[in-house]
Amino acid sequence: MRLRLSHRAQPFVSERELMNMQPFIDAAHQLVTQRSGVGRDFLGWIDLPDQQSTEMIAAMKKKASEIAQKANVLVVIGIGGSYLGTRAALHLLGHAVPELAAPSLRVVYAGHNMSATYLSELLADLDRYDVAVNVISKSGTTTEPALAFRFLQAYMEKRYGKEDAATRIVATTDRANGALVAMARASAYATFVIPDDVGGRYSVLTPVGLFPLAVAGVDIDALLAGARRAKQELSESDVSKNDAYAYAALRNILLRKGCAIEAFVSYEPGIHYIAEWWKQLFGESEGKDGRGLFPTSLDFSTDLHSMGQYVQEGARILFESVVRVKSPRHALTIPELASDADGLNYLAGQSVQHVNDTALRATMLAHEDGRVPQVLFEMDDMSEQSLGYLFYFFELSCAISGYLLGVNPFDQPGVEAYKKNMFALLGKPGFEAERARLLSAREETRNARE
Repeated sequence: MRLRLSHRAQPFVSERELMNMQPFIDAAHQLVTQRSGVGRDFLGWIDLPDQQSTEMIAAMKKKASEIAQKANVLVVIGIGGSYLGTRAALHLLGHAVPELAAPSLRVVYAGHNMSATYLSELLADLDRYDVAVNVISKSGTTTEPALAFRFLQAYMEKRYGKEDAATRIVATTDRANGALVAMARASAYATFVIPDDVGGRYSVLTPVGLFPLAVAGVDIDALLAGARRAKQELSESDVSKNDAYAYAALRNILLRKGCAIEAFVSYEPGIHYIAEWWKQLFGESEGKDGRGLFPTSLDFSTDLHSMGQYVQEGARILFESVVRVKSPRHALTIPELASDADGLNYLAGQSVQHVNDTALRATMLAHEDGRVPQVLFEMDDMSEQSLGYLFYFFELSCAISGYLLGVNPFDQPGVEAYKKNMFALLGKPGFEAERARLLSAREETRNARE
């Protein structure tokens, strides 16, 4: 249950260059461990693996069991870090072809977009199931989840009545303040707390992720055990021993060498939403002050038949961070065919995993020839413990990487820009001056064009 950095971008980054980063890594390590850097009020995620309250874990498991007995669909309402960790975990741990699976409880998502089509069709489809809802928001006023919950709350109360609906709705929110806390108290919903010192994208190991995962049957104790092992093993600042720190250093070296884009690459479909979680983690943490790598993702070997052309021969502006699963859930041996019509008998008796691993090695060699730097992570398996390790590994490396870059890894001021404009244009009370400014600017632009 480890995530090991087994290839460190050679020959594009030398060991000497990596070792030269050690003083800067030491400084970043001090900022994290002594909680003395910018954003220090949001470092609570560091202690989550081994400081979770046993009473809180027991309460989550009890309520999760109650929900699982009542419902066969759980709607998780949240956006960004409020749902991506859950979705990543369930996609990795669940059936590889979810459309064909028949789980005892399905998890679906709302509040991560503002599509009338999505929400309308979700509400219509829920009639075929027994439903529970987990609404996740610190404030309760973030537009996307608040809008979705307005519809889902009305749906639940109309279908089940207020009293029964209240037993089926769980709010994960602030300890004491905010609109969702008030709504939960007024309606007697069960609640779980988002810690004040943990930001959304670092919250998967809080009730934000743990409660819906427990409802879905995930072993959250094993998940936390994996994160706990990561915390123990990644405690030294020595880049020759700490792979999370080495990764942070490599990212910063490659950024200075001209790489503008980092592509998270996997060869297992189950890792697709891990990449989505990773993109938010690094994009929101580092994309500030005109700095930072642009995080994107590729699913190989699928995307080798499309984006693979660009990676091999396009502009030399990216590097790849590749994740290999050493022991996937299933083994499959290639059979021999008498006719050999497809010409694959030379592979007979070998495993499909061997072919997949060979594709990975072949691609890395090709991309190295194409002057694409690459780092390779090896993940032991697709278990809860390995996943907990992965979550903590990347959270830690992101914090260190952000400090190396010279930004606050724990705020997101740029996220507010679209919100202010949207509130103003929608006519939200309190945004009248901003609305007038935006409409005036639009009018001036139109007049200038005419």
